[in-house]
Amino acid sequence: CVTSDVQAACQGTTVTQELLKEGFHRDLLVKVELGEDAGGCAVAARTRLPPGIYVDPYELATLQQDNLTKAVLIPDVVDVEAPEYSATALVLLLPLQAEPRCSRCFRAAVPVHARYHRPSRGSQEASVLLESPEVLLCCCHGHLAAECWEPVEVGAPCLAERNVPCQWHSTTHRPAREELVLEVPVGLREHSSLVCAVTLLTTVLCASLILAATCRHGHIS
Repeated sequence: CVTSDVQAACQGTTVTQELLKEGFHRDLLVKVELGEDAGGCAVAARTRLPPGIYVDPYELATLQQDNLTKAVLIPDVVDVEAPEYSATALVLLLPLQAEPRCSRCFRAAVPVHARYHRPSRGSQEASVLLESPEVLLCCCHGHLAAECWEPVEVGAPCLAERNVPCQWHSTTHRPAREELVLEVPVGLREHSSLVCAVTLLTTVLCASLILAATCRHGHIS
C-alpha cells in the first residue's frame, strides 16, 4: 500500500453496534465497514461486556454446536444468576461474516442478557454502557500495512485459513457512536418495605395452603 492509501484505510474503518429486541434478553448486533477490502482475512470484533450484561455460556455452546456462531467468551465460566453488583466484566470475541453485497462490510449478532441491579432511589432504570468494540483482522498472507494494524494477543485461533498459523491485528477505528446504552428496569428503594411485606404475606399464605392440602389429602412423613 502507498502512504495515501494506508492513511485512507486507517481512517475509513467504522464500527457500529445495536441492541435488538426488548427487555432483559437482547441480541447484540455488531457491524464493521473496513477502509479496504479484507482480501480473505478473518474479521472479528472484541468487546468488553460490563458486569451489567453477559452472554450465557450454555446458550453460546448450543449456537456453536449448530454452527450459528464461532464467538468466544473470556472467561468461559459465567455465573448467570449473579446480580450486577457481584458480577465481573467479560470479553467477547465475535467473528464477523461478510455481507453478500459489500466486500468491506461484516456483521454478526449474539444473544446477551441484562443482570438484575440494586434498587435505585428516584429512578426506575439503571444504565449499562457498552463501549465501542475493537476491530481485529487475521490475515495469513501478511499484507496488512504496519501503519494501520498492530499485532495483538487474542485468546482464540484465527480461522482465515486452516492449518496455517496466523497473527491477529488491531486497528484504531472511528465508531459511529462512542458507546451504546442499555436501560435496565430496577426497583425503587422507597418500595422496599411494601415489597418485603407482600412477599412475606404471599409466602405465609402459600405455605398455609400447602400445609392444609397435605393435612386434608395425606400425611406429613
